[in-house]
Formats: sequence, structure tokens, C-alpha cells
Amino acid sequence: MCCSVGFARSLGLALLPLALCCIVANLLLLFPMGEITDMQQNRLASYIWYFGGLGGGGLLMLIPAVVFITLGKCSCCWNESLMMCGSVLAAVVGLVGSGYCFVISGFALAQGPKCFTSLGWSYPFAEPIGRYLLRPETWSQCLQPVHIVEWNVTLLCVLLGLAVLEFIICLLQLTNGLVNAVCRPCCYKQDLYDCN
Repeated sequence: MCCSVGFARSLGLALLPLALCCIVANLLLLFPMGEITDMQQNRLASYIWYFGGLGGGGLLMLIPAVVFITLGKCSCCWNESLMMCGSVLAAVVGLVGSGYCFVISGFALAQGPKCFTSLGWSYPFAEPIGRYLLRPETWSQCLQPVHIVEWNVTLLCVLLGLAVLEFIICLLQLTNGLVNAVCRPCCYKQDLYDCN
């Protein structure tokens, strides 16, 4: 079981920078090209306001990261079982957070950015959904903010990738915790001997 606690801690240490990167990527989406005017004038795409990276992949992901990192050392069999159950619950929270980040980022990527075109402020790539991603020559329809399509596509792809990594890490800990819960009765006598 000591190995499983060490494994959980290493997963928590891996989650921490991923969560921070999600927060930074989402914050950058709020300020296209480093400008604040688009946010102030409500010109951002609607899905950006769902804070998939900031809330789901970022702040919510800090819960499992902290729980995994702070798991105690092997000292008592009963306490260790409780710790692993807590880490399983934290892993479920992480799965929900990373799933939310992935879904919102995917919808935002499919919708495309809100930008100023020859017809005014609109979503020029909303229909057909996501096709603009395969046709970069159409990106010049967005006149302002400059390079907004590249900005959004890059950051949303980063968020999608980070969400997948976070999901895999939380799934590993969920499996780790559940395997230990199932194997615990088999090893109970050995654990009692080790704890004495």
C-alpha cells in the first residue's frame, strides 16, 4: 500500500502544473492578443465565459492534486484505507473537472471565435460546425481582433490536450484506489503483521 500512496503523490505532482497551465490558458482566452477591450465590450465567444479551463481543468483540478500530494505515509492500516477512499473521491472530482474542460473547449473550438467581419460582430465559422479548422484560408474573414482565430485555436487545443492528460491521471488514481480497496481484504493479515 505504501507504493500506492507514493504513486498517488506522483500523480498529484503531475496534476499541479497541468491545472496551473489550464488556468493560464483560460485567462489568455479572456484577453485576446493581450487586449482587455474585447472582454470589456463583451466580444468574446460565448463558450469562453463557461471557464472550462479556469474552473474545470484548473481550480477544480487542484482538489485531487492537493489530496494526492498530501496522502500520509504508511502508519496505520485503517487510516490508509480511509486515505485511499478519499483519493478515489478526489479522482472522481478530477474526472468531472477534466471532462468539463474538454467538453467546453471542444464546443468553443467547434463554434469558432466571435470577431468583426464585413457584416459586423458575429460568429462567421459557427455553420457548418468546425469546418473552418480544415480551411485556414477562411480565417482572414475575421478582421478584428487580429489573429483571433489562431489565438483561440491554439489555446483551445492546448486546453483539450491538458484535459485529456488530467483525465488519464485521475483515471489512473481511481483505478489505483479501487484496486487497493479490492485487494485490501486479501492482504489484511499481512498488513496487520506489517503495522505491528
